[in-house]
This record gives sequence, C-alpha cells and structure tokens, in this order.
Amino acid sequence: MWRKLLLLVILCSFSAAWAKDNPTAPINWPADNPVLQFIVNKVVRTAEYGGQQNWVVEVAVKNLSPKRISEATFDLYLLDKQQVRIGTGWLQISNIGASETVKVSVNVATAGAPNSFSLAPKHLPPELASLGPVKTISVTVYSVPAGATLSVDGKAVGSTPMAIKVAPGTHNLTFVKEGYTPGNYPLVVHEDEISGGNVTYELGTSAHDTVELRDGSVLSGDLESMDATQVVIRIGGNDQKISRNLVKRVLLIEREQPKPTN
Repeated sequence: MWRKLLLLVILCSFSAAWAKDNPTAPINWPADNPVLQFIVNKVVRTAEYGGQQNWVVEVAVKNLSPKRISEATFDLYLLDKQQVRIGTGWLQISNIGASETVKVSVNVATAGAPNSFSLAPKHLPPELASLGPVKTISVTVYSVPAGATLSVDGKAVGSTPMAIKVAPGTHNLTFVKEGYTPGNYPLVVHEDEISGGNVTYELGTSAHDTVELRDGSVLSGDLESMDATQVVIRIGGNDQKISRNLVKRVLLIEREQPKPTN
C-alpha cells in the first residue's frame, strides 16, 4: 500500500512541476517570419511500464498568417535534460483560419521523462511547402571503372563510388577520369522517391592509344611511332620508348582529322 501512495505522490509532484512551468515558451515556425505558433499547455503522464512512459501533450496552435491553412502535420519531439530525443508524437492541424487558435492533444511514448520540446514539419500543404526544409534523398553513384571525379550540377563532389544527396528535380552528373572520355548522365529525382537508390555509369572508351605489354601492364597515351625495333608513346608530354619485343598489343583510337583552313 505504501508503495502505491509513494508512486501517487511522485506522479502528482511531476505534474505539479509541469503545471508550475506551463505554458511553455512559444515555438514559432519557421523561426524567420513565422506563420504558426505552438505552445505546450499541459503534459500528463498516463501510464508507465517497463521503462516506457506514455504521455498526453496538449498543444495550442495559432495561425499567425493572414490566410487560412488547409492542413499541416508536424513531428513533436520530446527531449530529456541533455536535449536527447526520447519520444516522437504526431501533431496535425486542419482548416485553421487567420489568427485562429486551436488545441491539439498528442499521445507520445517516451523512454524517460521529457524536459523540453521541438518540432519538425512532416507534411505541408502547397501554401506552406516553400517554408519547409528542402527534401533530399541519398543516391550512391558508381562508375565503370571506379575512381572517376564526380561533379553534380557542375560542382565537384568527390570520386566514385560515393553517396550524394540531391533534391527532387533534374540534375547533371559529370564523370571525368584520366585516360577516358568524360561523360554526362541526367539524373531525374521524383518527389515520392526515397533514399537508397543507385546509379552506375560506364565511362566511354579510352581517350588515348593503349599499349599492352607482355607482363600485363598497360600504357595509355598518344602513339608517336612504331617500327621493327621499338614503339614510341607520348605520356604526359614525354616520349617513352619501349622495345618492340615487350609489346603484346597496340590499340589505336580514331582521331579527328584537322579541318582544312581557307
């Protein structure tokens, strides 16, 4: 019996502490030029089992904009004293007029006692979409062969393979690797796509002549000459002479003929 009384005293003390501090300071969204204001008026613990606590959070939401808001959904995060997220609730408003305030109750399960709150938009109507964070998805980009310099919309981001984050829309991926013809790939990301996709781009044929030696090594450059005794290939601006007997195979690329001048 005394244990039940002790639990009741603890619960009442906790609720009283919330009542003393409530209402909480308003949370404006977005922080700059806010259109919605959230105030947590009351927090009530309804159950506790196995370390999990269930709460009902009563929130007053005010429309600060001059227009009616058709609907909006937010994640309500409950944080502990160390600002660690311990629970997430689902807050939804609909058909809220200009300067109107509505009260919403949110059920949240937590792994401890909440100390503060934060909000993040989950679904926004068209009239608020531009105010939310830009959605991005993660895409892993590969190239064949690997090790190509990858640029997204003209900005170099690293070497393949690598994961990139892109917003919905059309993006241009550019691949550059020494010895290969540069390539471009149009990446289209739809609004409903999720992270986890991948793109594989096969680079074009070598941009240089290729000399394969009998020991398995391959040289890439511009073939200058070849006779019965040696092969001369220009690599990085320098001529390299190789004994004809060391060469296994020579692959020549097609070269554009210089245009005649008038």
